Amino acid sequence: MNTAPLQGIKVIDFTEVQSGPSCTQLLAWLGAEVIKIERPGVGDATRNELQFDPDCPSYYFLQLNSDKKSLALDAKTPDGKAILTKLIAGADVFIENLHPGAMDKLGFSWEEVHKINPRCVYGTIKGFPLSSKYKDLKAYEPVAQVTAGAASTTGWWEGPDDVPTQSGAALGDSNTGMHLTIGILAALMQRERTGEGSFIYQSMHNACLNLCRIKTRDQLTLDRIGYLTQFPQYPDQKFGDFVPRSGNQEGSGVLGWTYKCKGWETDPNAYVYVILQRGEKQFELAAKALGFEDWLTNPDFNTADARDKHKQAIYERIGKWTIDKTKYEVTEILSKAGVPVGPVLSTKEIMSDESLYDGNTLVKINQGGKIGEFVTVGVPFTISNYQPVYGPCPTLGGDTDEVLTSLGYTADEQARFKANGTTAPMPAPAK
Repeated sequence: MNTAPLQGIKVIDFTEVQSGPSCTQLLAWLGAEVIKIERPGVGDATRNELQFDPDCPSYYFLQLNSDKKSLALDAKTPDGKAILTKLIAGADVFIENLHPGAMDKLGFSWEEVHKINPRCVYGTIKGFPLSSKYKDLKAYEPVAQVTAGAASTTGWWEGPDDVPTQSGAALGDSNTGMHLTIGILAALMQRERTGEGSFIYQSMHNACLNLCRIKTRDQLTLDRIGYLTQFPQYPDQKFGDFVPRSGNQEGSGVLGWTYKCKGWETDPNAYVYVILQRGEKQFELAAKALGFEDWLTNPDFNTADARDKHKQAIYERIGKWTIDKTKYEVTEILSKAGVPVGPVLSTKEIMSDESLYDGNTLVKINQGGKIGEFVTVGVPFTISNYQPVYGPCPTLGGDTDEVLTSLGYTADEQARFKANGTTAPMPAPAK
């Protein structure tokens, strides 16, 4: 029995780069038929971005377009508009992430698509909510982060490195795609009751802001009492009227910090993250595992509130304890005592960990040909009765004939589409 959750769902993927394709790839892995619309002779911008070989699509493209079909189509030509209209008429979902106003100009706004197919769910990704004064900005990953509070609260709070810092995680791109996926799935469920598709508007800003929720919590607290006890600036430094950067401090009330370990001089990732919980029993176990039993009777450390006021002394002492141990040794010692702890892992270490190739976490896809096998991140959750199958990415326009034939176009009509630039580049003019 086919248990793919989205079996029978047809998705028209009018997206490119990362935010949109991350959504449509997940839909494909969940069983939907995803038809990716690409410009004839050009394709998704990431096909030729950061290539490892001029003859091959980049890993950027490969990691975001597995298991899709590629339809080369210029939707600006009369034939292209007719083909896209026919595709939408039989689709369950239409998704686009072009710049504001582009789909309206092309003639495929939400209103027009809803007229073509009232059951079709329409998903769109833009930089900002329509209410935002920045709604007309061209949004890239860092733009979403700096305008949603992520950058202003990330990084060091003093010294020459005191600059707003964007996260290495794609908070504005893949995170937005995951948020849109939630909206699409909710809309499909809603359609089961209403019989009608709906419009899902997802901004990169809002997706990023959603992950900065605890920073808005901190702002509320700061406005109320004027300081934040969990931040390293407390109690010795003055707080401004906005949430500051906090280095490597854990975001809640526990004391978390990153510590140097053996080999840090030559290995930039020879670090470990250790958290001291607020509970009396948990702190006692941590203190004993560290060999710091004197903390249990010292009024500067034996209560959570006292530790907040002496966190710099705690950081310093734990740092001296970890410095002659590897990050793995620290993790083993403290984890046995129930202390939240973890080694700082590089991308190389993560991708070399065979235990993560479990069918979901990391997966290997055989693209064949010159590319061969490549690694990507799989479906981030597991379903008890469904295992995704991870197939290769399409060649540019590789499924054009199949898709057009399924729509009822004859071989002569398809030849005409190629000749007039609808599905293939226009021939170069004769010299």
